[in-house]
Order: sequence, then C-alpha cells, then structure tokens
Amino acid sequence: MSVSAPLIDLKTQKYDRQLRLWAVTGQTALEHANICLLNATSTGCEILKNLILPGVGSVTVVDANLVQEEDMKTNFFLEPASLGQPKAKAVVELLQELNEDASVTFTIKEPRDVIHEDKAFFDPFTMIIATNLHERENMELADLCEKTNKTLVIVKSKGLVGIFRIQGPEHPVIETHPENPVDLRLGNPFAQLKQYSNSFDLDELDQTDHAHVPFIVVILQAVEKWKKEAKPQSYSERNEIKAIIRKGMRTSDEENYEEAIANIWRLAPSSSSVYVRQVFEDPACNNITAQSEHFWIVARAVRDFFENEGHGRLPLPGKLPDMKSDTTNYVALQNVYRDKAKKDLAAVIGHVNALLKANDIPENSISQDMIESFCKNSAHIKVVRYRSLEDERVKNPETDKIVTWLENEDNMSYYMVYRAADLFHEKHKRWPGSRGGDNLEDVKLLRIEVAKVLGSLQITKEKSDILLQQQAMENAITNYVRFANRETANLSALIGGLAAQEVIKLITRQYIPINNTCVFNGISSTSAIFEL
Repeated sequence: MSVSAPLIDLKTQKYDRQLRLWAVTGQTALEHANICLLNATSTGCEILKNLILPGVGSVTVVDANLVQEEDMKTNFFLEPASLGQPKAKAVVELLQELNEDASVTFTIKEPRDVIHEDKAFFDPFTMIIATNLHERENMELADLCEKTNKTLVIVKSKGLVGIFRIQGPEHPVIETHPENPVDLRLGNPFAQLKQYSNSFDLDELDQTDHAHVPFIVVILQAVEKWKKEAKPQSYSERNEIKAIIRKGMRTSDEENYEEAIANIWRLAPSSSSVYVRQVFEDPACNNITAQSEHFWIVARAVRDFFENEGHGRLPLPGKLPDMKSDTTNYVALQNVYRDKAKKDLAAVIGHVNALLKANDIPENSISQDMIESFCKNSAHIKVVRYRSLEDERVKNPETDKIVTWLENEDNMSYYMVYRAADLFHEKHKRWPGSRGGDNLEDVKLLRIEVAKVLGSLQITKEKSDILLQQQAMENAITNYVRFANRETANLSALIGGLAAQEVIKLITRQYIPINNTCVFNGISSTSAIFEL
C-alpha cells in the first residue's frame, strides 16, 4: 500500500485538470481506448496530440508514404532528419514523447489496401480516425464500422477549411454536464423540504441567525406569504415575490436575502426536458429484454419511478449549491436533500431489480454507481443516434434539409465541394489546383463534379443549377482549387483540437458530442454543425 499510494498520487497530479472535467470514470475509459489513425497527415497528428496528452491508452498510425519536404512545412511532428523516412514511423517517434503512459505504434501500409484487403486489421480498435481518405475508401470503411459496431471519425482538411464527420453506434450520455444542473425543487417542494422551511420563524431570529438562513428557506417562506394557492410564473408575479423578500431584509446588504432574490428563477416547476421525454418514449425503453443495454434498463426504471413514486418528477439529485449560511443550517439543509435523494435512489433500484428479475438477468449486473449517476443526471440524459454514411449519401439523403442549408448556410457548400474533389481526383488522377498556374479550367471541372454530387443527393437539375450559381458555392469551388490540396499548420491544429474534443466526448461518454458533421471555415472564422 505504501508503494502504490505515491504512484496514484503522481498520476492524479499529472491528470488533475482533466479529472475535474470527466472524473475517474472518464479517465479510465480514455486509458482503455484503442485508436487507429489512417494517414499521418498534419491534422491527424494534431488529433493524436490532443488524445495522447490526456492519456489515451493505445494509438496506431497507418501510412505507407515517405516524408516529403512539403510534409515538413505543415506537420510539427516531422523534423528535417525525417526526410525520406516512412512518415508513420517518423511521426510516432515524436508523438510518443508527449506521454509515456500512452502506447503509440505504427504500421507501414497503405490505408486503402488495408481497407480493401485486410479488414481484420481493424478488429482490435475501438475507434478509427480516417484523415483525407477518398470517398470510396470512406464508404467501405463506414460499412465495416457499422457492421462491427465501431465509431468512425472522417476528417478532411485542406487550406483554410476543415471538415469532420462522425458515424457510430447508439451513444447514450448520462453525464452531459449542463450549465445549471442544480435541481432545488423550489417550484414543487417535497414534504421534507417544506417541513424544514417551516421550522424557521424568521421574525423571531436575532440578527446573526437571520443573516444565515439559507436562501431556499427565504424564498419558500416568501412564496407562502405571497399566495399559497398559486406559484409565480410571470415576470410581474416574480417581482412581487422579490418585493416580499426585500421587505424581510433587516439590513440593506443581507447576502442570504440577495441570494434569494437572485435565485427567484428557480421557482419554475421541475419538468422533464424534451430529450428525457424522447428517452422515455423510445421503443428501447418500452421493450426491455434480456438483451437490453444497461442504459435502457435504468432509463425504464427511472420512467417507472417518474410515473409512480415520483408523481411526475424525476429522482432528486440531492446536490446543493454554495450559499450564504452557517455550518449548522447548511448541513441540516444538505441532509434534507440527501435523504430525499437516497429515498428516490432506493425506489429506482427497486424498479431496476424488478426489471432484472422479470427478464432473467442476474441480480447486481448493473452497478449501484451507474444507477446513482443516472438518478443524479436524469434531467439531462440524452441519446445520440448517428446516421450511416450510406444512408446520408445513397439510401436516404436529407434532400430538403441539404437544399435549405445550401441556400442559407455558406459552409454547407464546402462540404459538397470536398465530396466533389474526390470525384475530380478519381476522374483526372490529380487534385484540383495541383498543377499550379491558371486554375480557371480546374474551377470549371470541379463545378461539374459538384453538380454530380448534388444530383446524387436527389436534388433536381433545375435546383442544382440555381445552387451552383450562388456566390457561396462559387467561393467554395474557387477557394478549394486555390488550396491546391495542401494542409496548413494553423488550420490543422484547430481542426485537430475540435475533432479530438469530440473523440474524447465519445470515449468518455460525457458531454454531448456533435451529430454528425462539423465544417470549420478559417476564411470567415465560422463553423456549422449539420445532421446529415
């Protein structure tokens, strides 16, 4: 014990900041992740940098190219001595130096050959990040990942515009980390809270005790004075409550009363969000079987609590914010909330056990920690479902949405141009703008390929012709040709940071990841998210 304790302490110190963001559970998930990067591009290396530094478990870089002079201009993980070496080997040497806790390895193979000829190569990986791959390879890889339940992140970065797209299995998130997570139930106080509030006789307290009454009590008693048969909903009604609170102040600067006024907004009755209702109404929540994921079993248990013991309210999280109060009052109030939260948790556990028994699932197969976490975060749970690349581009394109985006959101044009560039390369065996000099011919040729992409999305030729004449589309085509198939260091770093952030959300199952496509435009310094 005396030997391991210092090691744990050193690790905690090393990862202190991120442990505050996603706790031990998130860090453990990160350390067990096994990532495959296809193509050692500048952007790909920046993504890995942002995964290796916080301690991702394993990374494998797949690339068959040798380092060229052009590579060293944009990739910070290549040195002059790297010239002529296998790129995968060269970048791994420097990436490994970022964190000895991570395992960083390389495979000198052409990614497209691995995709077409050695699909078993991807079996060990939990996530695949594909950078600057052709659409043909992306489609085949996406199909493989869908069949094997793996997450795929497709990244493309050229010039001053970058794109990444996520495809993955169903992604439930319990710990979404909302901005205002504290649920105090002031709009519909439970019995123990009412009893605690009524135990205070504010008029009889001396000045010291009066100044340390928790603001929760101040608000609840003000509401009782205002009108027992109604709750303030409108702005004017809440102002009346504020007036009652101000009238109860004995000095002009009683902090607890100022806190009460500042927290009047918490009087809004607790209600389930649209995302929670979507989870409760989901077929996976209705139809629990022995094959159901633990998330859905607990979700059903919480729904059963909501409809029964909860009387239309979710389990109480039991967390209190900091407030002006003395220790005695704060601890007493804290116990009121904790006791109610424990009671709600016990009821949910009872529903979980009933579901397990009804479906012949072993008892204790779902940890109490998970159930408790679900109860604490039940007001903000969310399930993200990703459309496959095949659905987006072949089977069921969101034609109407795409047309609307192309008409109103300039960055959607770049997404179409990126796809068209792959068709351009397939046809002409080179990239738009790669010959240098006058690029007018390439602009015309690329426009033809954009028209093909629009047609493949079931957009009529008449509408396609209109969209091609828009200034946003013209700018996207012209700028892409100017990029000349080159990455830039600054945009690679930015896209690498954005994509890595989403990867970490997916791995840790904390915070809500995008669904499903992000375009960042470095020319206009804008970004857009599209659910394609």
